[in-house]
Amino acid sequence: MPRPSKRATAAQPERDEFIGEIDDIVGFHIRRAHGSVYRHFTETFADLDLTQKQVSVLWLVADHPGIAQTELAQRLQLDRATVMAIVNRLQERRYLVRGQSPTDGRKQTLNLLPAGEKALQGAKAAIREHEAWLKSRFTRAELDTLIGLLRRVHG
Repeated sequence: MPRPSKRATAAQPERDEFIGEIDDIVGFHIRRAHGSVYRHFTETFADLDLTQKQVSVLWLVADHPGIAQTELAQRLQLDRATVMAIVNRLQERRYLVRGQSPTDGRKQTLNLLPAGEKALQGAKAAIREHEAWLKSRFTRAELDTLIGLLRRVHG
């Protein structure tokens, strides 16, 4: 049975057992980090009954009143059908309303309703709590580096 290399063993935190060659796979660590962040986010948001995508839609509509649904899909990098389903759900909950674009009759605009503004404020408070949990694991310099590196991957 092959023994782990010194590099692999030294790179492992003491609390973890050596997991093998997969430990050198960047995507593996991104997936594990995403899983941890998503679990904490879900726990933080449990009482709000909102998904990450729904919060993103509410936030963008708040920041860009009258945004077209197609532009929202582009900014979120989601397909139009997914955005339409999210918007439909938020509209059913009376969080936002569709309207007609004053400049282009083919476009539907989106605006928050008072219940959507209230839900977004609750979501922002939960996000601040979640971000504090996540950021507490890094120094400011490490955060700047991490964000820069992640932008290279997704940007």
